[in-house]
Amino acid sequence: MPKMRTFNHNYPSDITREQYEVIREELEYTKRKTKPREIDLYSVFCAILYMIKGGIQWNMIPSDFPDRGIVRYYYDKWSREREGGTILSNVLNKLVTIHRNGELRKDKTTLGIIDAQSVQNSDVAEEKGDDAGKKKTGLNATLL
Repeated sequence: MPKMRTFNHNYPSDITREQYEVIREELEYTKRKTKPREIDLYSVFCAILYMIKGGIQWNMIPSDFPDRGIVRYYYDKWSREREGGTILSNVLNKLVTIHRNGELRKDKTTLGIIDAQSVQNSDVAEEKGDDAGKKKTGLNATLL
């Protein structure tokens, strides 16, 4: 019986083994198991988190994660659309919900901030606002 290969890594994007246990079943049952798994899916998932959080390219995955071909294989499997969303988005949402509940916050955010850009207006405009913070006058400047 082959031994499961584990990887030693410690990045800020990694989740704990306890957090992984919450989502393990969803990730494992994506692929039918016909023989003992030789790769630690925890490390595969952490590699995907590393890529997502860092915005890096596939060929820049550090060598202390599983081979990038394996990581890409599972990323493609977990990102496949299905009823109820992708597995990857579902497990990420589950982790966020658990984290927010641990901090006694609501499951989802209730506040959003939108920033507008001030645009230079023509001289013929009758009403112009003034955005003192950006030192510009224009369409999106505050009209009070």
